[in-house]
Amino acid sequence: MTIAAMIATGDPSITDDLLRLAAAADVEIELVHEAEHARRNWHWPSLILVGGDLAGEIAARTPDRRPGVALVAAAGDTADPYRRAVEIGAQDVARLPDDETWLIDALAAAAEPAEGWGTLVSVLGATGGAGASVLSAALGLTAARDGLRTLLVDGDPLGGGIDLVLGLEEQQGARWPHFATRHGRLSAANLYEALPRLGDLSVLSWSRGGSTAVTGDATAALLDAAVRAFDLVIADVPRHRNEVGRRALLAADVALLLVPAEVRATMAADDLLSTLRDDVRDLRLVARGPSGGGVTPELMAQALDLPLAGSLDKDRKLAAALETGDLAGSLRRTSVGDFCSRLLASLDFGRPLEQAA
Repeated sequence: MTIAAMIATGDPSITDDLLRLAAAADVEIELVHEAEHARRNWHWPSLILVGGDLAGEIAARTPDRRPGVALVAAAGDTADPYRRAVEIGAQDVARLPDDETWLIDALAAAAEPAEGWGTLVSVLGATGGAGASVLSAALGLTAARDGLRTLLVDGDPLGGGIDLVLGLEEQQGARWPHFATRHGRLSAANLYEALPRLGDLSVLSWSRGGSTAVTGDATAALLDAAVRAFDLVIADVPRHRNEVGRRALLAADVALLLVPAEVRATMAADDLLSTLRDDVRDLRLVARGPSGGGVTPELMAQALDLPLAGSLDKDRKLAAALETGDLAGSLRRTSVGDFCSRLLASLDFGRPLEQAA
């Protein structure tokens, strides 16, 4: 382990609690009891936890503003923690013992390397039944088969559960309700270990028996951890706006809009674009055929004023595979699998998506 966090406090109760939490997070820390020692070491740790007892003395030394500073208030501390947090330039306030989970996550995250961010691709259907969930799952399976550590995120609590598509509905692991009200930075390593997976493909789906409201803070924290934990994150986004879908589109490096090759579907996509263009930095069209009226992918791209990421036709072989949860076993023999391979080959991580077909 390397030292990633500094704890600055002279309060024995805060010291004992934070040392216990650092041990739970498996993080080695630097412990200082004096404000001057904290000031000298202010710049090097990823995370600084300042006890409320030292906040005034540290503030008097006017430390430079930097990210990764949190004020920790002991149980029974009646002073205003938010005023003291502002004085030392802290972005967060944690109260003991209420925020112990947040502190463990923050300590664990501090030990993670800053580099190695993955790519987030969001997939959205222009109409109901366009096939966005199947395309999302197929992309995830193809990427995992090619050796990429991949996460498939189900954005629709009313979609029946994307884990069913993969035959993972009985596998143990965290679902969206586990993260619904979380706040603060999540540990990428903990997220990876918590989720059910199929080979190199991890899945975040919904629990059965009713939907759970997920806060915007929880979604943002989860997506942030996801791109730190995985090479590729694929979000299956519903057409109806919910917090998960909105955040996934805002955070996406690339968004794929799947549109059936029909005049009516193209018009529906045009209406949807009025709300999408402000949220997505790089939006691409995937045309799904076949067309019964001569609507070509090129005409669709021109009408929608979108770059064409590729086109694919319906594959009848997928229907039986989806019913039996054997998409992984059938994908190699389908046109969708071929399309996904071409699409992923054009995805140079850290760069925009190029045309795949």
